[in-house]
Amino acid sequence: MRPTRRDILAATGTALSAAIAGCSSGESESSTATQTPTPTRYRGPELAGEAVASGFRAPIDVVAPHAEAYFVADQSGAVSYFDAPNAEPVAVTDLTDRMTEPSGESGLLGIALHPEYDGSGRMYVRYSAPLRDRMPSNYSHTFVLSEFRISDGLLDLGSERVVLEIAEPQGNHNAGAVGFGPDGYLYVAVGDGGAANDQSRGHVDDWYDGVEGGNGQDVSENLLGSILRIDVDTDEGDRPYGIPEDNPLVGEAGLDEQYAWGFRNPWRFSFGPDGRLFVADVGQNTYEEINIVEKGGNYGWNVREGSGCFQADSCPTTGPDGEELVEPVIEYPHDGDGITGVSVIGGYVYDGDDIPALRGRYVFADYVAQGRLLVASEDDWSLQTAPIAGIGSQVLSFGRTAAGELLVCSTGESGGAVHRIETA
Repeated sequence: MRPTRRDILAATGTALSAAIAGCSSGESESSTATQTPTPTRYRGPELAGEAVASGFRAPIDVVAPHAEAYFVADQSGAVSYFDAPNAEPVAVTDLTDRMTEPSGESGLLGIALHPEYDGSGRMYVRYSAPLRDRMPSNYSHTFVLSEFRISDGLLDLGSERVVLEIAEPQGNHNAGAVGFGPDGYLYVAVGDGGAANDQSRGHVDDWYDGVEGGNGQDVSENLLGSILRIDVDTDEGDRPYGIPEDNPLVGEAGLDEQYAWGFRNPWRFSFGPDGRLFVADVGQNTYEEINIVEKGGNYGWNVREGSGCFQADSCPTTGPDGEELVEPVIEYPHDGDGITGVSVIGGYVYDGDDIPALRGRYVFADYVAQGRLLVASEDDWSLQTAPIAGIGSQVLSFGRTAAGELLVCSTGESGGAVHRIETA
């Protein structure tokens, strides 16, 4: 008999931390201040969340393969498949026996269906596992990206093929998003390894002398602090994946998997209708940021946090080879007028039909939602706050239906749920 989703979640006794995507309150002072315009109020129709799946502890990711079907990953370790809104799950896969105990920013963190999925096929799952014997004994855990065969909504646990493992020195800044780009390659978000400031155990020396560390600016010692791009349909030598030949460091100094770097905790990312890659990078104590990421781009951490200098009155605007450090297209402060930032939760450029006022605008949130979403217009990337009823008090991630309508994963006093964003 297959376990129910409630059985699996009930067996996970540890409560998940409220700091799921962000920084701890003990981290040190951050970047110098810049001026950020006060967000205005969204003037479109009132928004509300209509539940499509509920009963979760911390729904961390949702994938909608077709029509009104949903795969939902719960940070506790369950992947549930629903073939209709608000139905009981058709299948629940329990991954807890191969994970570390979920807490804070660890656990089951992301899922992606292979583009050729047609009811059966492959799913790629990102989770936190115990530290492997070959890894430094004083490190925290292992970043795991695995491939599973999937049929009728159920992952075949015996089919697991580990694609990538990374030694994680600390317990936080694990990122977790995975997704296929329009080019068919798998993109993988990797945080800087944790602790604070991109420093301490497991953070290497880099080219910048203004602060110690760190992994965000390193491209040769490890894969931390980066967006990776790999080909899961081939393998090369000892690697169970291939390297796209146009990855920026192929034939150059550095690790070939690297696609872009200079990130602290790129919690969620998405591709826009035109193929652009939007990456939300969680800040430390001062700024939250959204970047449009291009191949070979350096997005500044830990030289900069947002568009400001990190722990310095002045800092470089270029990297070691003279390349520009790319500034975010959107940033907002932790203590700004009209918005209080904690941890940015990346969303999507809306391209659905149900809410014309949002079409072509980037919709996202802060972890502490305060009953609102954030909406950015591309003409000047100015921010608006959009009140929304019916979702939880903490937003964890976003998804998108096959028709382009937005889904939001949230949690709160009444538990975790996935909601479809609609007009009230």
